[in-house]
Amino acid sequence: MLDDISAANLLFLESPVGVGFSYSNTSSDLKVQGDNSTANDSYKFLLNWFKGFPQYKSNEFYIAGESYAGHYIPQLAQVVFDANKKATMENYINLKGIMVGNGLMDDETDLKGMIDYAWGHAVISDRLYHSIQTNCDFAKENQTMDCQRALGQYYSLYSIIDMYSLYAPRCVSGSSTVKSLTNPHKEAPKFITKIELLRRLPAGYDPCLQEYATAYFNRPDVQEALHANVTKISRPWSLCSNEVNIAWMDSQTSVLPIIKRLVDGHLRVWIFSGDTDGRVPVTSTRYTLNKLGLNTTEEWATWYSHKEVGGWTVIYEGLTFVTVRGAGHRVPTFAPKRSLQLLRHFLANERLPSVAY
Repeated sequence: MLDDISAANLLFLESPVGVGFSYSNTSSDLKVQGDNSTANDSYKFLLNWFKGFPQYKSNEFYIAGESYAGHYIPQLAQVVFDANKKATMENYINLKGIMVGNGLMDDETDLKGMIDYAWGHAVISDRLYHSIQTNCDFAKENQTMDCQRALGQYYSLYSIIDMYSLYAPRCVSGSSTVKSLTNPHKEAPKFITKIELLRRLPAGYDPCLQEYATAYFNRPDVQEALHANVTKISRPWSLCSNEVNIAWMDSQTSVLPIIKRLVDGHLRVWIFSGDTDGRVPVTSTRYTLNKLGLNTTEEWATWYSHKEVGGWTVIYEGLTFVTVRGAGHRVPTFAPKRSLQLLRHFLANERLPSVAY
């Protein structure tokens, strides 16, 4: 029986190759990467991992992630789901569901939701909001110069507040180097446009956490304890790999068709959203899920974490959406207890509490 703080066995995968301590013996692997290669490489890893640890093969298997994992998680799940149809018992993975938090899932609604959220939370003016509404068509890949100028004004505001946690303080130590967000759309490939806005690790109640993490994972004693960097990679550990950013060759404009396939395939699909995130805000996720066109089986309702409101939830046919009140882009950093509660209910496939307890 699981104890009070245990919910599941966790397997963390540094993916794609080139991030964190991950590496390839073939240097050309770093030059051509993308959504599809990442999903296929991760699937190969899982097959080999289960061969090495066969005692876990009968366990229920779930895939979860946040942010750009709005691509990674559905895409990997689709590869596993399709491969399972023709897999031998040796290669069958007992996939039961996926969970995605504050995930990029659809270019059009992600961008539309960002702007509407910023206006609704008093980050941008009426004039700038009207200019973006007038000059930008997020259904198109290429935007006009008037749109780019307006977006440049919008992005520049996030150089003075934390886009990933609207009401959290910023780190003021000055040692972090973060690229300007003044106009990431101009002269930038589409994927870098997305990734450039995801570079910073939002830091919850300690806005300097990214600095601590960088220093910590570059310590030789830490690497030795983790059995990491055994090949002595030439690059230092960093929160974001420029090699991967530059080499990325494919990024789907929408993963909604994949999510619909997984829902139709009766996999458990939960989407959650910290409601103070300005990068992939709750507004974007609501627009995105509405685009799926799923029937609603349980309307917008409050859920509780003990005596406090934990957030709100709506249940669609085959998909559950949950907001986490007061949490930023990476929800567990801001709301660890509610995140554990969310995870437990997801694994048990149970509704979150509708009354205080």
